[in-house]
Amino acid sequence: MLCAISGEAPQVPVASRKSGNVFEKRLIEAHIAEHHTDPVTGEDLSVDDLIELKSARIVRPRPPTLTSIPSLLHAFQTEWDAIALETFTLKQQLAQTRQELSTALYQNDAATRVIARLTRERDEARDALSNVTISAGGATSNGDAMQVDSQELPEALATKVDETQAKLSSTRRKRPVPENWATAETIQAFESTQSIDPLYPGSSLVSLDESGDLALFGGADGVAGIYSISKKETIHALECGSAVIATSWWDSRQVVATSAGAVKVFEDGAEICQLGSHAGAATSLAMHPSGQILASTGVDKSFIFYDLSNKKVASHIYTESEITCSGFHPDGHLFAVGGKDGQIRLFDVKSGASMASFDAGDPPQSISFSENGTWFASIVRGQTSVAIWDLRKMATIKVLEIGSQVESVHWDYTGQFAAIAGPGCVSVQQYSKSTKSWSEPFRKAIPAKDVQWGSEASSLVVLTPEGGIDILSS
Repeated sequence: MLCAISGEAPQVPVASRKSGNVFEKRLIEAHIAEHHTDPVTGEDLSVDDLIELKSARIVRPRPPTLTSIPSLLHAFQTEWDAIALETFTLKQQLAQTRQELSTALYQNDAATRVIARLTRERDEARDALSNVTISAGGATSNGDAMQVDSQELPEALATKVDETQAKLSSTRRKRPVPENWATAETIQAFESTQSIDPLYPGSSLVSLDESGDLALFGGADGVAGIYSISKKETIHALECGSAVIATSWWDSRQVVATSAGAVKVFEDGAEICQLGSHAGAATSLAMHPSGQILASTGVDKSFIFYDLSNKKVASHIYTESEITCSGFHPDGHLFAVGGKDGQIRLFDVKSGASMASFDAGDPPQSISFSENGTWFASIVRGQTSVAIWDLRKMATIKVLEIGSQVESVHWDYTGQFAAIAGPGCVSVQQYSKSTKSWSEPFRKAIPAKDVQWGSEASSLVVLTPEGGIDILSS
């Protein structure tokens, strides 16, 4: 009998019940422990399937080649030759592996250098693009490419800007406070009257329609929603394709700017057109007082004016820095943008020419013009105060210290109250014309990303950091 594994006579023979093959017991048990199969047939095999065979113990004779000194020397020489050959083979394989590794490292280094060069060229191209006035810039409306002028507004829009300025500026100083408008006492009595669970995590801004009932906001998942405050339900969910950065209302239609740079318009829950796009993420939206011009800004250092009458780009203007926020003057003749370089720049809406620049120190996060027409408020990222600027003096006239980080500021229609939101609280600051002093009629420790005034300043709509809504009213 010979072992099916070793080919030698087994010392302790066993046989498989299934195949009948004979094995050395220690060899077959080791094989079963590792593979659980018959080494000859490949069938499943366990130790219980082995039958021990009884046979006389076999004494192995000494190999005849190892019975003399010459034969032993020959055996040793053979083993030495085998070891020397194996060592040579290993050295060859090591040298080959080293060469392959050296080639791979060289290729990796070359690829890294190419990537670095392409990245540098891309950044240089972007910087050059941001500093060039484009007279044939591309912007799309409903998928059709359109060549636009980069400075002057079309004559029809420029006329509309002049008419709006003339109408609003002539009545602004004499405009009385509406009869039913909230007073400081009303605002002091504000309490949380409605709280909506988080709907769109990652939301950063909320906007209200003219009635103050519909809130538009969206999150990082690329979905925006229209929430009815009176009905306490979501009216429509808008699929925007990428993270929602900013929202605005165009009459009853909704406008959304995304992290992909797209500016989309929705109506009745469906997308009706894409006004244009930025070379990178959009950062803010602003509606002109006339309701005929929409502005969008982006990280590509540019802002775009859209003619809403034909849903096309009217003007595309590049600035000196990445834009973080924006806002129209209440008369509609100036457009303010906050830059990542810490500058707040004012541009003439009709010509696109730079009119003035204010040094905010760090990147502004929110800009809001007062209805008095001469002030605007700004918030710098990471700061705990709000700066009030005077357009006539070209300087800061007041710094409102809130005591905790602030992220957004919005004036009410009368220019008396400024609502301020931050992760630490919601605050309302009041300016009294009669005493020419500031006071704080309201403060509540509600974490907020953004805040908007409700109808007749009778409520505050607060966007929470989690993407929900809190309604504060008396």
